[in-house]
Amino acid sequence: MITVGAVLGRVRGLDEAALQRWIAEDWVRPERQNGQPVFREIDVARVQLIVELRDELEVGESAVPVVLSLLDQLHETRRQMRRMRELLEQAGPEDTARGLLERLAGRAG
Repeated sequence: MITVGAVLGRVRGLDEAALQRWIAEDWVRPERQNGQPVFREIDVARVQLIVELRDELEVGESAVPVVLSLLDQLHETRRQMRRMRELLEQAGPEDTARGLLERLAGRAG
């Protein structure tokens, strides 16, 4: 797990106040250990993305949650498509569309 200090050291242009605000706004969702936020690599990548949106693409703070939501939806759709492809690759001639959809729904989440 990655500490706040390590995130600050890895993400250029990031200060602790901004990181704490993004956590409070639920833009970044670190886990907690001993009451302190700890980050996974995916969290650090999300922080880097927010910095790039802010600094390089000049996305305003009011638009960041919209962009993050759209990206989250896109990633979830890609995960669902991947699961669907895996089910279709495993399907046999006896499988029906309804059966595949039920199996897909059972694996969702």
